[in-house]
Amino acid sequence: MVIRHRPGYRLRRSAILLVFSVVTAVLGYVVGVTYGSGRLSGLEESQGRLAEELQKVREGYTEARQRVITLERGRSIDQQALKVARRTIVELETEMAALRADLSFYRNIMAPSETSKGLQVDRLQLHKGHLAHQWDFRLTLVQVGNNKSYISGVVAVNLIGRRDGEREVIALRDLSEQIDDLGVKFRFRYFQDVEGTLQIPDGFRPVEVQVVARADGGKSSPAERTFDWQELTEN
Repeated sequence: MVIRHRPGYRLRRSAILLVFSVVTAVLGYVVGVTYGSGRLSGLEESQGRLAEELQKVREGYTEARQRVITLERGRSIDQQALKVARRTIVELETEMAALRADLSFYRNIMAPSETSKGLQVDRLQLHKGHLAHQWDFRLTLVQVGNNKSYISGVVAVNLIGRRDGEREVIALRDLSEQIDDLGVKFRFRYFQDVEGTLQIPDGFRPVEVQVVARADGGKSSPAERTFDWQELTEN
């Protein structure tokens, strides 16, 4: 067998392979860098757009939230103002009703009708007390028409109700610590209030309050009036 002897062949082949490998690597790097740079640039651009959109969304959310807070605050203020206005209206109406009642009260005293002169039981008011079954009362007596002289006498107050199914009458002095006698003395020219606190006994159910006022001298008939307990306590 005859083998051709080629001096330097292996060296040249190794050099060619090395050059080819280097060129391939360089081309791959260049292509990768170019593609990667383009993709990176695209990603950076997309990221920038998303960041701008996110910022706009955040700004819009903040603005909308601020508007909601402003509206809620305005509505709360409006509701509070409405409550104050309603409460003021109720207070004014109550005060006006009281003034009308007082005006009618004094007008009847100073300029009464022909059928409503002399001693009268004008009104009885009850207000819930601090304790259970306790009531603050105010009884008003008036002298209608002739107010040139004082009128004096006694007024008796009885609470009529039921206990254990039976009718029972209790005098005011047995219900109130401020009243000592069966008849409360009075003396006035225009009107007089009898005030105090009464305590309802356990098991007793009030139905009516009977008031009888009698002037001294017997010149006029007694003034009598009966009040419904439920109507008194509902007002």
